[in-house]
Amino acid sequence: MTSTSAPATPPATQPAGAGAGGSGPFSIFGPATADPSAPDFARICEIANAIVPFRRFVGIDITQVDPDHSVVEIPARPDLTNQLGTVHAGALFLAADLAGAAAVAGAMAARLSRFESLVVRNARSSFRRPARGRIRAIGMVDEREARRVLAGTGPERFDLDVRAVLYDDDDVIVARFGFDYVCAIGGD
Repeated sequence: MTSTSAPATPPATQPAGAGAGGSGPFSIFGPATADPSAPDFARICEIANAIVPFRRFVGIDITQVDPDHSVVEIPARPDLTNQLGTVHAGALFLAADLAGAAAVAGAMAARLSRFESLVVRNARSSFRRPARGRIRAIGMVDEREARRVLAGTGPERFDLDVRAVLYDDDDVIVARFGFDYVCAIGGD
């Protein structure tokens, strides 16, 4: 089922395959990417938050998505800390993972509704300093890879290199993550 209007049900409960622009699970982004030359990044951010319900348990929010990066925030909450009083590594990984996926959504906005899969194949982490307080994760996609994929029109399977850098409130790097995504996209 394909539609060019806004989703009739909330994005978190809309059946896979609904929405403009494609028939796969990412077609839900269709209304936000209907004009590939002017994607609605605020709507992409809203949909991305809605389709990952697990993030609500931790209170993590995707706060910004654009073609160059994404921003995800972990609130400063005592229930997100470990026995040492620092932000738990699981919360840091979740924020980095969401920042990476949101960065892909922003970088690939023109073809996002055609995505059929976006799966992490490999993840690397480097914890640099104890994370305290509110944490921001900045996600970025390799620009050359993004340009190559955006230039295509046919279906393909490809790998994307994505990074996430996590900062505390003093803009000190607390962790770095690298993700290798394997993606599949349908033709335009």
